[in-house]
Amino acid sequence: MNLFSSELSNIFDNVVSPLHEASAYEALWNREGATFKKISDKFKDAENVRPSDLVPESEIEEYKEKLLKLLREYKINNLGIRLRGTLDYPERLTDDQNPLELFYFQGLWDLVFSPSVAVVGSRKVSEEGKRRTRKIVKHLVEDGFTIVSGLAEGVDTEAHTTALKLNGRTIGVIGTPLTEYYPKQNKELQSYIRDNFLLISQVPFIRYSNQSYKYNRYFFPERNKTMSALTKATIIIEASDTSGTLTQARAALQQGRKLFILNSCFEDPDIRWPAMYEKKGAIRVRSYDDIRSVLMEDIA
Repeated sequence: MNLFSSELSNIFDNVVSPLHEASAYEALWNREGATFKKISDKFKDAENVRPSDLVPESEIEEYKEKLLKLLREYKINNLGIRLRGTLDYPERLTDDQNPLELFYFQGLWDLVFSPSVAVVGSRKVSEEGKRRTRKIVKHLVEDGFTIVSGLAEGVDTEAHTTALKLNGRTIGVIGTPLTEYYPKQNKELQSYIRDNFLLISQVPFIRYSNQSYKYNRYFFPERNKTMSALTKATIIIEASDTSGTLTQARAALQQGRKLFILNSCFEDPDIRWPAMYEKKGAIRVRSYDDIRSVLMEDIA
């Protein structure tokens, strides 16, 4: 369901207007105390409810104008949405504790249905961690998997760029709206993925633009839950005990996804999380065969 083409306002159909629902969703997000959990809770006890059912028409029209103005300002074209309950919404996302009701994308939507694996880890990755990322991604690409990551510094950047160098497929799931680039040095990389592959964001445009980084930073761990739900498995290259990557580790196990942790993490005496997650069902990776055997079994 595409929101915008050359004419931003000509997007209505007989069943549901993407712009109408996106405007209602943006309005819900701009209410005080809104979070993914609180918004998700509004839909859990009611069947066939859309964002527009929860927002007065006058408020929807107000936010429609705000949203269109912002998108024109940033020259955002070919923007699409996915709305829970419609045919194109990935059913896998409902495995999350708080499924997204609506999110945005740009690029080749069909990539979301390809077999995919998330490769994530520390922003301040070591040189050895970069080497391990390249090696893992090379094997995954050779086995036909799409590489999903979050376009952050460190492991994410290494995962995306390696996939591209190997003519593989990649999907970026970002922690900002599609109007933003974070970190700034990944602007070219993000634009390339948007134009040639797939870029996904669950972050509301208007709420993000109206608040400071102090509050916007909470969108980043939330996108990790989405990355996990979208993929067959998550592979963690490196992470500290306080890393946001562990949000994805928890989500993967809660969602019934495979969680792989490189053996080098277990050998690091400064962190304790690998052993804890192994007890909960994570798989220790001593060689790529430990990953391949599990993933290929799932495909078969």
